[in-house]
Amino acid sequence: MLKGKVAIVTGASRGIGWAIALNLAKSGSNLILNYNHNESGAKELSRIIESMGVKSHLFQGDVSDFAQTEKMVAYTFKTFGRLDILINNAGINNDKLLIRMKEEDFDRVLSTNLKGTFNCIKHASKIMLKQRHGNIINISSVVGLVGNIGQSNYAASKAGIIGLTKSLAKELAPRGITVNAIAPGFIKTVMTEKLPDKIREKMLDDIPLKKFGEPEDVANLVDFLVSEKANYITGQVINVDGGMVM
Repeated sequence: MLKGKVAIVTGASRGIGWAIALNLAKSGSNLILNYNHNESGAKELSRIIESMGVKSHLFQGDVSDFAQTEKMVAYTFKTFGRLDILINNAGINNDKLLIRMKEEDFDRVLSTNLKGTFNCIKHASKIMLKQRHGNIINISSVVGLVGNIGQSNYAASKAGIIGLTKSLAKELAPRGITVNAIAPGFIKTVMTEKLPDKIREKMLDDIPLKKFGEPEDVANLVDFLVSEKANYITGQVINVDGGMVM
């Protein structure tokens, strides 16, 4: 379905990013796998992808750094000569009640999650605009829609991604570029596994389907949104949350 296409997946070394990259590779896309710290995870993913007969290259870099994201996109174009898909998945959290949250706690989360998304789109869109086609998917969160105690920084960053998605969808649509956001709920990842059991039980009770999501649930939606079947969908925020937020 995506044979010959090229995708960048940020934060690809584990969890949702790993699942997204793997699905894109299964569909035939060549990949740039971005990671910041988890080199071993990125290398393992690259090995698996290469065994499928598609190409993958690693790019270590912090998406919050404007210059590093510019280099990543330039490297992608130099390597493959095109860029069709951008998945902005890289993200961090630093959960604290407001009274305990320091300025740097807020700034760091916003810089990675929101500014990082902007940085990648800023550079990638230059190639897509010339191609007159492209698919951009930003990974937000249901927390960006409804908020959560102790996550004001994270919620603000994910809400900002939603506003960014809708604005850029309008800007880029005339050149055939779609921009959509996915808002996962409670997905089983390393990040969510750190939550205390009481919080996990409370969240499970709030999910109508009474189960937590898997990274593949998000990856499957990405597959649809980057396919020709979704070429008339842009500017949307789609929840993958088991009915948690309706």
